Amino acid sequence: MIRPVTLEDAKQIVAIYNHYVLNTVVTFDETPFSVEDFEHKIASISSQYPFIVYEEAGEILGYAYANKWREKAAYKYSVESTIYLKPEALGKHLGSLLYSELIQLLKAEKYHAVVGGLTLPNEASVKLHEKFGFEKVAHFKEVGLKFNTWLDVGFWQLTLD
Repeated sequence: MIRPVTLEDAKQIVAIYNHYVLNTVVTFDETPFSVEDFEHKIASISSQYPFIVYEEAGEILGYAYANKWREKAAYKYSVESTIYLKPEALGKHLGSLLYSELIQLLKAEKYHAVVGGLTLPNEASVKLHEKFGFEKVAHFKEVGLKFNTWLDVGFWQLTLD
């Protein structure tokens, strides 16, 4: 079931995220987060933007949210999207369910553009974004360094209206 996030979800969400911090280049964060860090993040983001989780039998298998794209006022109708799944939930189409719901919430709140930033290469994430109509709009080469490897970042954009 997809539902809005709660602060009580922080422990499970941070476990999902920290897996990616410690084991992948999907995120450029290098230091694991605490539960308190994620409680603050959840409170801050969910007070202004959609933040949802996919829960099954009390277990959170993934989450997605939108957040501020840039600081200046002119960007107020554009958001950046984020989605993470538990590794064992990959390939079960939960990402599609979460992204579909997130996009519907963003449309209902009258946002105009959604931007997804992806470490490249990342075939699964590219496919997910393009499935929902996102188009690649930028590719920055070797802008991140993690695990002693220079990494590219691409940006995909979806116009909602």
